[in-house]
Amino acid sequence: MKSLDSLKQHLIIFTRYPEPGKTKTRLIPALGELGAANLQKQMTEYTILQAQALQKMLAISFEVRFAGGNLQLMQDWLGSDIVYQPQGEGDLGDRMMRSLADAVASGKQQIIIIGIDCPGVNSQLLAMAFEQLNNFDLVLGPAMDGGYYLIGLRQSIPQLFANIDWGTSQVFSQTVDIAQQLNLSRTDLPILGDVDRPEDLPIWEQTIAREVADKTQ
Repeated sequence: MKSLDSLKQHLIIFTRYPEPGKTKTRLIPALGELGAANLQKQMTEYTILQAQALQKMLAISFEVRFAGGNLQLMQDWLGSDIVYQPQGEGDLGDRMMRSLADAVASGKQQIIIIGIDCPGVNSQLLAMAFEQLNNFDLVLGPAMDGGYYLIGLRQSIPQLFANIDWGTSQVFSQTVDIAQQLNLSRTDLPILGDVDRPEDLPIWEQTIAREVADKTQ
């Protein structure tokens, strides 16, 4: 068994500590502050389970990059056997680029960054993404809202995270334009839906229903 430090494939999960009023704020009108925080909590725990399932399929390491809360709160919530790092300052691009650069500096050769907003990101899709990194410089998971739910790279490329209008419908297309300018080979994963707004809640409900059905078969 390889030590985690020697593993070359690495998954980075971005999430936020589920403090009511501070997370999933666009869902507060539908769910209330506590309900929105509980959804953040459930979706993060679901994503962690997918990462742990992936570890049974591939020799990967993973870490959680968190905003809000602190290390102790994260460990109390998700356990002390997970690697945690604060996301730090800056916009989303700054924070993702920092996590990518840290992974490259530690010797990782295939790095995937995801959030927790897209329940379609399961262990099988993550395995597919790592497989594609054997053949492509860049793997992207396009989201229905014009962003992306996954980015996979084999090296640190700061240009992909600069001058992007984060949080808009332009994120995916702007990233693709930069990749083309840099002559990066690229492949895209299936288009999936994020759970950001009240009208997105059925995406999560369907995921949970499938999980329950799978466990009862």
